[in-house]
Amino acid sequence: MKIGTADIVISRNGRDEGKRFLVVRAEEEYSLIADGKNRRVEKPKRKKNKHLKLEEKAFGPIAEKILSGGTVTNNELKRALAAYAAGGKSAAPAAGTDEEGGV
Repeated sequence: MKIGTADIVISRNGRDEGKRFLVVRAEEEYSLIADGKNRRVEKPKRKKNKHLKLEEKAFGPIAEKILSGGTVTNNELKRALAAYAAGGKSAAPAAGTDEEGGV
């Protein structure tokens, strides 16, 4: 499958190997990826598509926001990737969750 904007990918090579990212913008041979933490939305990493593994096609509120041309914050991106990693098929955090909240 071809990698597109707002898809969730995993890096196959480099120092970020094995890490999960969201594609901020897809080009023919390259994608601009960010995770909101080490790779901020303001300065996404440009990486060849052959060095990325497609994990999930675009879905959920954050994908809709990106695809409609809206601005996504780093905090929104971190929360969406964390929610996805937690086993959800939803890249959106549950209503009322607080990232800073502790147990």
